[in-house]
Amino acid sequence: MKILLSFCIIAGLLFTAAACSQKETMVLLDEKISEINLSKSNGTGEMNEEILLSIKDQESIRIFEQAITSAVKQSGTPKMPMPDYDAAVHYKADVPPHALHFWLGEQGRQSTFMYVTDDDAVYLTSAKMTEKLRELMADQK
Repeated sequence: MKILLSFCIIAGLLFTAAACSQKETMVLLDEKISEINLSKSNGTGEMNEEILLSIKDQESIRIFEQAITSAVKQSGTPKMPMPDYDAAVHYKADVPPHALHFWLGEQGRQSTFMYVTDDDAVYLTSAKMTEKLRELMADQK
């Protein structure tokens, strides 16, 4: 009985440690994305609806979607400068778009995303993903 109890306690601790070590990433809906619109940001908490760039081809959408969904949540409440862009992720299904703020990182640096409705959490991409985003945006202009 003691062995079984010890096993259960150890298994519970291992499960808890594994769950805590997983990194939280941004999420989008499990719907097909039709386009992603970028606007020059006017600041956090609001969306600029004057579209600067509209991403509609599936390969570019896939890259941008991967950047968003692989961005890892950072701990603490960061003090962020004004975002570079507002991003509206539109779906083919009749659902509201996801509204995000987006800071495009410099070459060799991470980029940052934030949900417009949650200014207490930022999500960072990898520097490699920033390079893909920079190329994508240069190609779209």
